[in-house]
Amino acid sequence: VQLVESGGGLVQPGGSLRLSCVASGFTFSNSTMTWARQAPGKGLVWVADIYSDGSSYYADSMKGRFTISRDNAKSTVFLQMNSLKPEDTAVYYCVIGGLHTVIQRPFDPDYWGRGTQVTVSS
Repeated sequence: VQLVESGGGLVQPGGSLRLSCVASGFTFSNSTMTWARQAPGKGLVWVADIYSDGSSYYADSMKGRFTISRDNAKSTVFLQMNSLKPEDTAVYYCVIGGLHTVIQRPFDPDYWGRGTQVTVSS
């Protein structure tokens, strides 16, 4: 299993970023994919899920600002982040599975990518 995130960087408050995660080594199209994040000195936070049927779910603080999507032909999951705030600063991780994976298998390399840093600052 390999998950490779990209698209992070430094952005000003109110700006946007689009994260990508290219997956390999498992049947992507049948898998629920998740984004999670960890801010400096803070715990893991579930951000969003997208199921194999395309249905998506978001943490309350991300609703209306973040959009998760997937391209099964490219085995890629995306996270479009708009109206970014300084409190969105974190390492963002791509995870196979849903919230239960974030809770039960934190940073398990069989389920997690290495992350991409997002910094929101002026």
